[in-house]
Amino acid sequence: MIRFRFETVMMVMLIGLLTVLDVQAQGNGVESLRQTSKAFAEVARKVSPSVVLIQVERETEAVQMSPFGLPFGDGERFPFGDELFKRFFGDRFPDMPRHNAPGKPQGKQRSVVGQGSGFVFAVDGKAKGKTYILTNNHVVEGNDKISVKFLDGREFDAKIKGTDPKSDIAVIEIEASNLPAVKMGDYAQLEVGEWVVAIGNPFGLSHTLTVGVVSAKGRTSLGINDYEDFIQTDAAINPGNSGGPLVNLDGEVIGMNTAIFSRSGGYMGIGFAIPINLAARIANQLIEQGEVVRGYLGIMIQPLTTDLAKSFELDSDRGILIAQVTKNSPADKAGLKAGDVIVSFQGKPVSETGNFRNQIAMAQPGSKVEFDIIRDGKQKTVTVKIDKLTDNKQAEQESSMASEKLGLTVQTINANLARQFGIKAGKGVVVTEVTQGSVAAMAGIDRGSVILEVNRKAVNSSVEFNDAVKGSNNNKVLLLVRNDEVSRYVVLSWR
Repeated sequence: MIRFRFETVMMVMLIGLLTVLDVQAQGNGVESLRQTSKAFAEVARKVSPSVVLIQVERETEAVQMSPFGLPFGDGERFPFGDELFKRFFGDRFPDMPRHNAPGKPQGKQRSVVGQGSGFVFAVDGKAKGKTYILTNNHVVEGNDKISVKFLDGREFDAKIKGTDPKSDIAVIEIEASNLPAVKMGDYAQLEVGEWVVAIGNPFGLSHTLTVGVVSAKGRTSLGINDYEDFIQTDAAINPGNSGGPLVNLDGEVIGMNTAIFSRSGGYMGIGFAIPINLAARIANQLIEQGEVVRGYLGIMIQPLTTDLAKSFELDSDRGILIAQVTKNSPADKAGLKAGDVIVSFQGKPVSETGNFRNQIAMAQPGSKVEFDIIRDGKQKTVTVKIDKLTDNKQAEQESSMASEKLGLTVQTINANLARQFGIKAGKGVVVTEVTQGSVAAMAGIDRGSVILEVNRKAVNSSVEFNDAVKGSNNNKVLLLVRNDEVSRYVVLSWR
């Protein structure tokens, strides 16, 4: 009897102890969540005063509108457009016009044509009496009037200090001082999986905060900009967030929100931000020099696929392949040749073409850099003196970039490639790589396809192909493509 009572008491005590521990665990869990939410609130408190809503205006032709238009306006003049109508009424009125009908011209007028975001950043010794704001080029380009609005309600007229369309970065300035600047973080220290906060003005909703994680780093070759090295995040980014900061939990800006991947025009879980190290470097050049200075090497490159590595009798597909060397370029003077495989740059391994292009662009003109290459199965080191990228030299590279945006890589047909793909040498160029989901892939161009003509002009080498693409107008090319003795014309275009 005594033993029974003892065991019963012990059981009751154990249950009580477990209950207390469970309550404490739940309390600790709630407290942990509470601390996390406070961290987000602290980020908003630190950063939001430095974030601005940017409104841009353009002089347009005023028209007398039809009386049958909707009060919501159209998709261009009202940021919600049809989507707001559908949200409230669905598709119950399929025959009702969704846009204001056009009327008679009534002269010139200014209208708000876009909204975006930006943030104040500090520039050493350059901000006396002025405040510089970093944003995207696509937010402000081509507009007549720019205004910015801060969280505390202050509004200022702004003007463009400098733009760099190739990286989609712009700096605007306002005549004001002592405005709060963001604290810059370090992209190099950012890790995949970290919490990040996006602050901006989606659909004109001022100073909206969204939370997510860093999904990936170093995203390139997306076809968004000429020079890419994006942070990918699942923090919600929508139209109007462009130019706003992406911030870590210390309240430091580690990126500038720039683009989204979307099939609907809205958020689908994938957003892209320009690393702040790159954005700040370009912004400082725009302020100090009025232009962005980039390095020039003079080569056209392509990914080294497994098949190409085998064709060049290489042990691995580590590195990138030089497809063409421009005559009298720094690369040519240093002795680099088509067919060389670059395996390292400045002592660090090289494997991705987009990242390599960024590294060359960021190299200081006049500086000397070292490459480790493999040629004919032997590794050697080559030193090259970087030149300044000018408009003419940029044009030489644009055909290579266009090929990447089209999603294909071509080579002159030599004996090895003719044998590998079962084609004849001497006529046309062979497609050695096609990016999945690219415009080339969607047009049915495959590895092994032979391109005979570009814009009705025969091409028999990669040099001729690149020159023909470079000379194309409106970012569009007409190709004559042959597969298995069957030829067809294909039109491809790139952004």
